[in-house]
Amino acid sequence: MTQKERQEHSRQEILRAALEEFGRRDYDAVNMEQICKNHGISKGMMYHYYSGKDELFLLCVRDTFERLTAHVEAGMAQLGEGDALGSIQRFFLLRESYFQDHPERKRIFENAMLRPPEHLREEIWRLWEPLRRMNRAFLERMVRTMPLRPGLEPERVIRYLESTEASFRSLLLHDQEESEGKDLHTVLGVGAEMLDLILFGVLRQSADQV
Repeated sequence: MTQKERQEHSRQEILRAALEEFGRRDYDAVNMEQICKNHGISKGMMYHYYSGKDELFLLCVRDTFERLTAHVEAGMAQLGEGDALGSIQRFFLLRESYFQDHPERKRIFENAMLRPPEHLREEIWRLWEPLRRMNRAFLERMVRTMPLRPGLEPERVIRYLESTEASFRSLLLHDQEESEGKDLHTVLGVGAEMLDLILFGVLRQSADQV
């Protein structure tokens, strides 16, 4: 093994350890000493490659975002163009299917997006930007094919769907916390019900309101 290969191996070893620790605990509950102790990594090697916890956490966030982006991109390519509403529903659920297959990444994502360390918020948003742009391009394409209510501009609908994606994630997280052990089929079914409420509301319109 060459020196370059050994260095890359060491970096990957530290990354795997950090992913495991940040995947099991919130940001504030993880420290460098803990990572070293739990995974047999010397402090000398750790600090040779990484400056501290923030750099490691952002590395884990970047890796999670990149893998999630690849998963969503592959899933979006299979959604089709026919049923816009169904495609948007499945689009919202793509991320959940990824975290069902990779539960160790779920807490990292939630810590980054739902409760980010304040001093890292700007950098996390920058890392999220490629997926946000991809999401928006997909929503723009879908909204153009949807029969919108009179007076609703497509841009307004796109902004609404972007904002409800975060609300959807919070609602689904709350449901999962109350009912541990749900399989993927059940989780996706719950997600579809939530999306129905998000897209169509909860109040019945009377004849004079229509």
